[in-house]
Amino acid sequence: MENGGAEKVHGDGNEQPAAAASYTYWVRETTADAAPLPLPKKLTAQDLLSNQSDSPTLGSPWNKAGTWEEKNLNNWATQRLKELLNSVGTLDLSRGKAEISDVTKCVGDAFLVTVRNKKRVGYTYELTLKIKGEWHIQEEKKTVKGHIDIPEFSFGELDDLQMEVKLSEEKDFVQQDKRQIIQDLKKLFLQPVREKLLQFEQELKER
Repeated sequence: MENGGAEKVHGDGNEQPAAAASYTYWVRETTADAAPLPLPKKLTAQDLLSNQSDSPTLGSPWNKAGTWEEKNLNNWATQRLKELLNSVGTLDLSRGKAEISDVTKCVGDAFLVTVRNKKRVGYTYELTLKIKGEWHIQEEKKTVKGHIDIPEFSFGELDDLQMEVKLSEEKDFVQQDKRQIIQDLKKLFLQPVREKLLQFEQELKER
């Protein structure tokens, strides 16, 4: 044909086209021989495992991209702080001994943040440690009761840890003994408590 179009000859089916049909025209007409359309397939658990990257990601399973995710660790942190501080043990004062008998205040927050597939931890806490012990005055032993307040401290600030010591039964001691007891408690408990808090920080970083 002058226009170059394909002329289809209809008959008993044995006739050939006058000109070769285009690929599009052939597929449209020969539907019986065409490839089937793709069907959606539900992924199995094995498919998901095989598609995972070899490099591990931090955070929850839903957060494979490692974008921002914050996890509250308060329950673990509060319990662990109490366990560590109660394990300090008995310390010798200049004229007696004392120990942490209880952690009466342990208030704060601890958290784990995953951002850009990197892990960061932090915390802020306030503590009150109940102290009991004894103080020797010549042949007499007097009971020492009091508490150590540790103002708010945060991750990485333990070098500047502060303590405030208060005695509960000051009337049993003369002024000189009270000053000495307070000085002993602050001096002797500062380093052991700091070491326990450093251990807490390390355990927090490893979670």
